[in-house]
Amino acid sequence: MFWETRSIFTQLTVWQTLVLGLALLGGCQETLPPPRLTSQAASRVGPLPGQWRIAGWSVEQRPLMLKEFGNGRDVVFFLAGIHGDETAGILLVDELARYLDRHLELLEGRKVLVMPRANPDGLAERTRQNIRGVDLNRNFPANNRTNGPEAGEIPLSEPEAWAIWQVIHQYRPSRVISVHQPLGCVDYDGPGEAIAQAMSEACGLPVRKLGARPGSLGSYGQQIQGIPIVTLELPEEDSGLDGPQLWARYGKALLVAITWQGR
Repeated sequence: MFWETRSIFTQLTVWQTLVLGLALLGGCQETLPPPRLTSQAASRVGPLPGQWRIAGWSVEQRPLMLKEFGNGRDVVFFLAGIHGDETAGILLVDELARYLDRHLELLEGRKVLVMPRANPDGLAERTRQNIRGVDLNRNFPANNRTNGPEAGEIPLSEPEAWAIWQVIHQYRPSRVISVHQPLGCVDYDGPGEAIAQAMSEACGLPVRKLGARPGSLGSYGQQIQGIPIVTLELPEEDSGLDGPQLWARYGKALLVAITWQGR
């Protein structure tokens, strides 16, 4: 994994390089997850109920909350609201967290991570970007990113993108599902076509390969071997639905992403 960040180090300050290097080796201590059970202990207690923790802080010091369910080795990471004005996905992922609280049987052998509000400052202002005007989905250390005001002057310059990056590197998810709006399709990057197709069949949205945007999470995902990055793009009209209505339409697709084993 060091090769994928080699080009980043030339753009960072000495302090940022040191912090990024320490994160690659083991993660920043203030955002590390709670201590893990040993595999023997985990097998005795069964799936763990969800627990919230702070994965990071926004520019304006709002917490990025992460809920961790289960203790298995198959890790799935769901996030929404990386664009603060795409609110339907936030409600949908909130419903997923509530559903998992009631259905621990789905967690056998799995760990599910849920981050409903990846851009809390943007959500507060109802803007696509974070409070500094940076599109967080252009701020990841992908090979195709370009520096600039909208993408950030350096990769991972924004604390929200840094927090997402840390979750991925701490937990090593088997797949990442990012919920967006308003294109009405299921997109994928990396080796994600099969799971995108399965989710499409579960919710009726078509699979559409949109192409990896510069510096996006999907572009970065292409550099993580074996980890599909699937983007569930909800339609614009879903903004008028509440959480239960969104769950009725798309909940099955999220559950397919959790239980998917490849085919």
